[in-house]
Amino acid sequence: MTARRTRYYLDKQNGKWLGVCSGFADYTGFDVMWVRIGAILITLMGAFPWSLVAYFLVAWMAQPKPGGLYDTEEDAKFWQGVRSNPARSTREVRSKFRDIDRRLADIETFYTSRNTRLADEIDRLR
Repeated sequence: MTARRTRYYLDKQNGKWLGVCSGFADYTGFDVMWVRIGAILITLMGAFPWSLVAYFLVAWMAQPKPGGLYDTEEDAKFWQGVRSNPARSTREVRSKFRDIDRRLADIETFYTSRNTRLADEIDRLR
């Protein structure tokens, strides 16, 4: 069974303690340093017992990140974008496919049209 790329995972490989903050940083695309600073500030600003309870609860419930979840760094950025805004990602993919389809239609029109210059060039290559 393949791992789902849109799911939250603990990132114990890049984590300092249990991998909760680095998993959140991987999931959202934020820098892990800012996520850790934010977690510390939230804890110090009055959410002390509840932030630790939430931290351990997430560490207990979440699964560790499978090895080789992303093939490249570009793949990781793409999936972070999908998680943050799926509708935007769908529009971008649809736009890319429309552009490719338009270009293929132009090539097909050029190739199948009565283009004597193209026909002469193909005959010379034979």
